[in-house]
This record gives sequence, C-alpha cells and structure tokens, in this order.
Amino acid sequence: MLDCLKKIDKAKTGIFAAGVLFGTAGIKILASDDAKKLYTNCTAAVLRAKECVLKTAACVQENAEDIYAGAKQINDDRAAMDEEFEDESFTEVEDEEETEA
Repeated sequence: MLDCLKKIDKAKTGIFAAGVLFGTAGIKILASDDAKKLYTNCTAAVLRAKECVLKTAACVQENAEDIYAGAKQINDDRAAMDEEFEDESFTEVEDEEETEA
C-alpha cells in the first residue's frame, strides 16, 4: 500500500488541489455582489465608449461626404473649363484655316 503512495507526485497533486480550491473560490468571487457591480460599471463604460465612437464615426462620415461633394464640384468645373478651352481652340483653328484660304 505504501508503494502506491510513493508513486504519487506531490507537486502535481498540490497543483491540482490548488486549482480545485481556486476554481471553487473563483466561482464564489465571480458571483458576488461586488463583482456584479464591477461588471455593471464595465458594461456602462463600454456603452459610453461605443456611443462616443459612433458619434465620431458619424462626424467623419459627414465630413467625408462634404469632401466628396467638393471634389466632385471641382472636377465638374475643370471639365467645363476644358470644354470651353477646346471650343475656343477649335474656333481659332477654323478661323486660321479660313484666313489662309
């Protein structure tokens, strides 16, 4: 019978016992009223952070829409100026051809 006890590793047995004890105590700690207050406060902080992030994202999106509209207007203005320039160049070439003929 003593041979069986000699084969037991005391370190592993101690670690197992400590794990069981910590697990049991941990469950009681996690279910305590103080822990629930902590969970509630952490959840409230996360919700506040989420609201802040959503406000920031909405602001960035609005600014991006304004930037996009401004860029589109710039491109439209440039296209209109290019068309006018091409029309004037074409008219000048026609005028030169008529005067040469």
